[in-house]
Amino acid sequence: MDAFLNNLQFSLSITGPIFIVMTLGWLLNRRGMINDNFIDIGSKLVFNVTLPALLFINISRTSIEQTANLTLLGVGLFGTLLLFLLFEFLVARRVEPSSERGVVVQGAFRSNMGIIGLAYCFNAYGNDGLVTASLYLALVTILFNILSVITLSRSLNRDTGFRSTLKGILKNPLIIGIVMALPLAWYQVELPAMVIRTGEYFAQMTLPLALLCTGASLNFSALRHDRKNAMLAASLKLLVVPLTLTLGGILLGLRGIELGVLLLMTCSPTAAASYVMVRAMGGNATLAANIIAITTLCSLLTTSAGVTLLKLLELI
Repeated sequence: MDAFLNNLQFSLSITGPIFIVMTLGWLLNRRGMINDNFIDIGSKLVFNVTLPALLFINISRTSIEQTANLTLLGVGLFGTLLLFLLFEFLVARRVEPSSERGVVVQGAFRSNMGIIGLAYCFNAYGNDGLVTASLYLALVTILFNILSVITLSRSLNRDTGFRSTLKGILKNPLIIGIVMALPLAWYQVELPAMVIRTGEYFAQMTLPLALLCTGASLNFSALRHDRKNAMLAASLKLLVVPLTLTLGGILLGLRGIELGVLLLMTCSPTAAASYVMVRAMGGNATLAANIIAITTLCSLLTTSAGVTLLKLLELI
C-alpha cells in the first residue's frame, strides 16, 4: 500500500502543478484579469519566441551521440504514422459529415508536446527530462505538421500542394529553432554565456505563460456541440495513442527516463495548434476546440494513471 501511495504521489507531482496553473489561468480569465487579447498575444509569444528559445537552448547543449535514443525516436515516428493510417481508416467509417473526419483524425494523433508534454517531462525528471524530450519533440513535430495538412486537405477537399506544405513546415518557428540547434549539438559548439543567459530568460517564461493561456482559453460552453465526434477523437487520443506507443516502447526494451518521456509525451492532450490549422483551412473550429478542451482536462487523469501503473511495474 505504501508503494502505491508513493507512486501516486509521484504521478500527482507531475500533473498537479499543471492542473493548478491551468485552473489559475481559467479563474483569472473569468475574473477579467486575463482577456482574449492577453491570450492571443501570450500564445503568439510562446509559439514564436519563448518555446523556440527553450528548444534551441536545450538541444544546443545536448550531446546527440550520448542522448539520442533511436528506439525512442523510432517508436514515436513509426508509431505515429501507423496510428495515423489506422485512424484514417476508422474515422472514414465512423464520422459524418466527411468534412469533419480530418478534424477528428488530427485531434486524435496530434499531441501538445511542446507545452503540456514538456511540462510533464520537466516535472518528472527536471532538465534531464527536457533534454530527452527535446529531440523526440523535434522530429515528431515535423511529422505532426505533415500529417495534419494531409488529413485536413483530404476531408476538406483542399489541395494545398507539396510546395505549400513544405513552406508551412519550413516557416514553423519551432522547427526553425530545432534546426538551428541541431548542428550546434552535433558539433558540440559552446555558445557564449550571454547568449545562453538571454535564451534562458525567454525559455523560463515558456511553461508558466503557455499553461496560463491554455487554461484561460478553455471554453466549456462549447462542449454542448459536436460531442459524439469530439468524444471519439478524445478517446483515441487519451487511450489508444499512449497505450499503443507505450506498449510498443516496452516491447522494444525502453525503460527508465526514455519510457517515461514516451508515456508523458503521448499522454499530453491534443495540440492547441490543431485549432488554429482547422480554423485557417475552413473546417469545424468548434469541434477542434471541443477536442482540445476534453483532452486537456482528462489527460491529467490518464497521465496520472499511466505513471502510477508504470511505477508500480518498476518500468520507469
